[in-house]
Amino acid sequence: MAETPNRNLTLVRGLGLVAAVSIIIGNVIGTGVFLKARVMTCNVGTPGKVLLVWVVAGLLSLAGALTYAELAAMMPRAGGEYVFMREAYGRGAGFLSGWMQILIAKTGSQASVALIFAASLNDLTGKSVAGLGAYGVQLTAILVILAITLLNCAAVKVSGWVATALTGVKLALVVGVGLGAFLLASGDWGNYALMNVGGACEKVEPGAMLGVAGFGAAMLGALWGYDGWNNLTFVAGEVKNPQRNIPVALIGGTILIMLLYVFINAAYFYALPPTAIASVPASSSVAAEVTNYFMSPFSVSAQALVAGLVAAALMASSVGTLHTSVLTGARVPYAMARDGLFFDNLSKVSETTRVPARAVLAQGLWACALVILLQSFDKLTDYVVFGSYIFYGLVTASIFVFRRRMPHAERPYKAWGYPVVPVLFLLVTGYLLVNTFWAAPTEAVMGLLLIGLGFPVYYLFFRNRPAVAPESYQQEDDSG
Repeated sequence: MAETPNRNLTLVRGLGLVAAVSIIIGNVIGTGVFLKARVMTCNVGTPGKVLLVWVVAGLLSLAGALTYAELAAMMPRAGGEYVFMREAYGRGAGFLSGWMQILIAKTGSQASVALIFAASLNDLTGKSVAGLGAYGVQLTAILVILAITLLNCAAVKVSGWVATALTGVKLALVVGVGLGAFLLASGDWGNYALMNVGGACEKVEPGAMLGVAGFGAAMLGALWGYDGWNNLTFVAGEVKNPQRNIPVALIGGTILIMLLYVFINAAYFYALPPTAIASVPASSSVAAEVTNYFMSPFSVSAQALVAGLVAAALMASSVGTLHTSVLTGARVPYAMARDGLFFDNLSKVSETTRVPARAVLAQGLWACALVILLQSFDKLTDYVVFGSYIFYGLVTASIFVFRRRMPHAERPYKAWGYPVVPVLFLLVTGYLLVNTFWAAPTEAVMGLLLIGLGFPVYYLFFRNRPAVAPESYQQEDDSG
């Protein structure tokens, strides 16, 4: 028989508004904005179209955030999307949503970010980690996942402090690279009138260049850059004053991120023409190449210092994204376990830190496994984005379900632009999913198969299991 201690322990609402905003920015601004401009330039060809893709993807993310804000303020519980899916469509749909997060969306994101951290460390040291080549990169990625996992076993307030500090590093990196390009580079506004011609476009499929397929592929890249705007909902059960702080953080954080993304991408193309950006090696980042360019007139020692700072900041940015992803993602198996839809032991809260430490550890171990199983960064991101947007669409559609089913329910925040904004989000999401089948059919089919694996797991193991503990949260003293 399963152990029953700790069932009455609850999560603590220890995350204030600053920590909530930091979780969103820290999770979203990771590696995509520093890496994806190269692939996106190959996809659509011109700087103007790349910036347009970033704006469209940002507006799409904002439309999602406006909708999610209503849902999360109405149901501020651990688990986020899983809770909305369960309440709107039933336990089976909730399980599939959580299954996707556990199997690939959150853990795949963590694995890919950890691999980028390891690659950045190689760039910083100039050689393979510990002289082990590719195995050294994998080992480093695994070690950083384990370290961040252990950190997230501490009290949620500590995790919030760490998220805030690392978010400051991210903001400094984006603003620093952008200002450096505009102020120090001998750039040319004429670059915006040019098109990629003959760029190397390393590891970019010919079928994903130009046209409708190219635009859709670029949207996938941009949406990876924005992915994570919804992550605050996973820790909604630990946010102070959630009816106010969650909507403010979701909407304000998403708008700020969109402005930063357009700013730094505009700086990239001011400094370098599109063909040069398309020719950046897949193993490098556009941010690093642009920094090397605007630092070229300075001394070799100054170039080396700045290059080292950028590489270190990229590593810190990766760690920040990994940290907030581990923090938020672990609440999904925890919430599912409390509902009887996952392994009972993961429903326990630590007596000392009041966090679901076992769920945190289990998530970390699976992310480490994915580092070994799936080594391609771009394939990982495509699996994550495609799978995520299936459920983003379903969760967004749930606002119509709740408005009809619970018309008089308390809604501290109502989605701006309803019903137009949710409908637009659903239309664009549908287009992206269909286009993914056209531009990247292998990744789309793999994403569906991974989600589909949840059906037999649910019916064989969890369909008839009762909940093991009710949802409950304790408000933390604001003086802390």
